[in-house]
This record gives sequence, C-alpha cells and structure tokens, in this order.
Amino acid sequence: MKGKKVLVTGGSRGIGKEIVKIFLEEGADVHFISTSPSPHIEEMETLATANKASVTWHQGNVADEAQMIAIVEPLAKEGLDVVVNNAGITRDGLIFRMSLEQWEQVMQVNLTSAFIISRIAASQMIRKRTGSIINMSSVVGITGNGGQCNYSASKAGMIGLTKSLAKEVSSRGVRVNAVAPGFIDTDMTKDLGDKIMDELKKQIPLGHTGSGRDIAEAVLFLASDRASYITGQVLNVDGGMVM
Repeated sequence: MKGKKVLVTGGSRGIGKEIVKIFLEEGADVHFISTSPSPHIEEMETLATANKASVTWHQGNVADEAQMIAIVEPLAKEGLDVVVNNAGITRDGLIFRMSLEQWEQVMQVNLTSAFIISRIAASQMIRKRTGSIINMSSVVGITGNGGQCNYSASKAGMIGLTKSLAKEVSSRGVRVNAVAPGFIDTDMTKDLGDKIMDELKKQIPLGHTGSGRDIAEAVLFLASDRASYITGQVLNVDGGMVM
C-alpha cells in the first residue's frame, strides 16, 4: 500500500477511523470525508508522519452529489487506487412508525452516496485499468432485522451495487467487493446496554463482538494485491453469525 492513494467515506470515527489508520500504517496517502472533524486527527497525523504517508480531511455530505463531485472528481483524476464507501447512519424504528424522511435519510447516506462516489471513481479507474472499490454492507443486509427496514434495505442494496458494478468494471481491471460486519463495538452499539449486548453475544458462535480493527483488516485485505483474484464478493466479518 506504500504510496497508494485511498479515499474513505465516514472516516472520522468508529470503523471508518480504523480503516483510515490501517492504511496510514501501510504507508498509503489517505483522504477521508466526513461532515465534522475527526476527534482522532492528531493520532492519524502522527501515524502518517511515522509511515511517510499523508492524511487529508474533506468536509462534506456524502449524499450531496454536487459536493461529492467537487471533492472526489479531482482526486479520481489525480488517481485513486482504493475507495472505501463506509459512511453510514441509522434511524431505527418499526416500519409502522418510520417516516419517509427516516427511510430516505438512511438510503441517501448508506446507499446513494456509494453510487455517487463509485460512479465518479470507477470512471477514472477503468481508464487506468486498475483499482479497488470496497463497500460497507452488514449482516443485516443478508438476514434482515426487525426495527431496521431502512438500514437493512440500504445494506442489502450495497450488496447488489457491489455485484453489479463488479460485473461492469472487472474486464477493465477494477475490483469491487463488500464487507459485511456483524456486531462490532462502535458508537452505534455502545448505547445498547449490557443486557442487550449479552443477548446479542449469544447469537455469535465465537462468543464476543468484533472490533473496528477486525473490519479494517478485512478492508485492507480486499484492497491489497493478496485479493487480486477476488471481485464481486461479500466478506462476512461476524464471528460466525451468518453461515
């Protein structure tokens, strides 16, 4: 990854932060997009300096096409080697109580943003005949989950986007894959409470939740030459939840 140019959406915290960090550790030049500054930027800059890499934050709404064209298009023309569509939000609730706004917010951030950014990046990658796009799905995109019709649909959509785009660009040397995390310790899960977390752990054959680093390792693998013959696939990182 030394000298490779990487773009990560939703890179300010949680899984995204770990993805930014692992690429910096490998010597990549990392750009990340988020709506607000990362509280971990100093740690990222220290990693960048130590590994002769660089990290650049871009403020933007990933669901805003005009903003993404302004940010991503220049980077893509300069040459992006890896794009990680990681940005995501939740607006949970039973469908009977879910507003159209809650549905659309999740779909826009979780799925439409990946379409917008992948379209921009892939158009340049196919000219170079190389590149890797990695989309963040979820096990609930495979299994579904009560109270998360919007989130589950968006993550199932990421799988469809991944497989379809892979078929479109593979002949030009561009690989497209997805990672489907299970229950991961993040800001999204820390407020669930010990009782709920204990019940969730019972569903995990390995008996414990995963970490953001676990997901970052999977992303790094799919981005690397070690996965050069892998495209159109979904890598479950879930402790065995979905078999």
